[in-house]
Amino acid sequence: MTELDPVIHTPARLRIMTALNEALEDGDEIAFPALQKLLDMTAGNLTSHLAKLEDAGYITVAKTFAGRKPVTRVAMTPAGRGAFRAYRTALLDILGGSR
Repeated sequence: MTELDPVIHTPARLRIMTALNEALEDGDEIAFPALQKLLDMTAGNLTSHLAKLEDAGYITVAKTFAGRKPVTRVAMTPAGRGAFRAYRTALLDILGGSR
């Protein structure tokens, strides 16, 4: 049986990676509040799962300021895109689906 990436396999992180893969082109970023709204997750829950994905090198989280207001942006890394594609392929292989 094909091994599924445990970092991505958690339901919340799978939702995050799927949303980022679908919503962003290479090099694009999404603001934290927009991602939070898209996923309908609490800020604390989203933050903890983003930290795991960032530790794995699958996403980047950039914190800047717009004037005096903090802005957090999330982007998928090339390694993250590759890991998501590999995860998707492995899942489809397990389910007997096509790529």
